[in-house]
Amino acid sequence: MRIVFLGAPGAGKGTQARRLEERKGWPQVSTGDLLRAAVSAGTPLGLQARAAMDAGELVSDELVMQLLDERLRQDDCEGGFILDGFPRNRSQARLLGELLEGSGQQLDAVLMLEVDRGVLMKRLTGRRTCSATGKLLNIHFSSPEELAASRAAGGELIQRDDDREETIANRLAVYERQTRPLLEHYSGLLRRVDGLGSPDEVFARVSAALQPAPGA
Repeated sequence: MRIVFLGAPGAGKGTQARRLEERKGWPQVSTGDLLRAAVSAGTPLGLQARAAMDAGELVSDELVMQLLDERLRQDDCEGGFILDGFPRNRSQARLLGELLEGSGQQLDAVLMLEVDRGVLMKRLTGRRTCSATGKLLNIHFSSPEELAASRAAGGELIQRDDDREETIANRLAVYERQTRPLLEHYSGLLRRVDGLGSPDEVFARVSAALQPAPGA
């Protein structure tokens, strides 16, 4: 299957995409990962991306689509793929549609992980890294035992700058303005999934949402 995962920051797209990859063999494709890999490897597209970043500019959609085109043409994508958090707006969705059409492909499903804003804020602003063990914790959701173990190891719980409330609120506002309109764009393929609960519970709903409809 060819799948797009949508959802606000903190909804759990990456976690569920990785689980699907492990169970089904469809590779998880993140444009952010593709960009970082290309820049690190110094490929021609990576050098173009690096030049834009060094100039303080956004990497163009056209360059991102070239990277994506290269990735989706690889053999492991023949049986399907999972786009994690891409496209992010209508313009990117149109470009993706053109790319797939040009290679005789089309999307099979668009999964929307739905999580209440209050929970998203707790997931993101509550993230901490233990300075002693390097373990990623959450002051709202990690167990008392996990938090105590960090203290026992002599660690401090460090919050990243981009996990602060003002930054998170801005990321969510950008999502609402730019990405949520894709729900209408993909209305014919859209499958809504409740993103609350444990990763196992959410994955069970994701798997059920990908099952063919009765009589299909």
